[in-house]
Amino acid sequence: MKSFSKLLRDSKPIYIENSKVPVILSYIAPITIGAITLGPFIFSRGVMDEDTRQHEAIHWQQYIDCAIIGFPLLYLFYYIWGYIKYRDQLPAYLSIPFEQEAYVKEQEEDYLQNRKRWNWLQYKV
Repeated sequence: MKSFSKLLRDSKPIYIENSKVPVILSYIAPITIGAITLGPFIFSRGVMDEDTRQHEAIHWQQYIDCAIIGFPLLYLFYYIWGYIKYRDQLPAYLSIPFEQEAYVKEQEEDYLQNRKRWNWLQYKV
């Protein structure tokens, strides 16, 4: 029997490609969204490459770290904090610890199998 921790780590998101969700959300977002993770669902404008799948799957694990509801709340907090600090949308977005972990680790093939819980905390706003 798998441990609860292993079940969470092995949890896979549901990929939905060729979706209008990123297109619609891009109207209110500070960036043009190519793909977005909303809970266990990952929506993309087109077909996702492996780096994008990995990047968004890392976000799914971050959702799990934060008991689902904490992720969007913290994400918004970090974005606002970054915007106050940098007075610019792109640096504010790139300063979000969740994004930093996902961008740094999106090309590491076995990262999700070895990722430690709460790893995004090592990144600084």
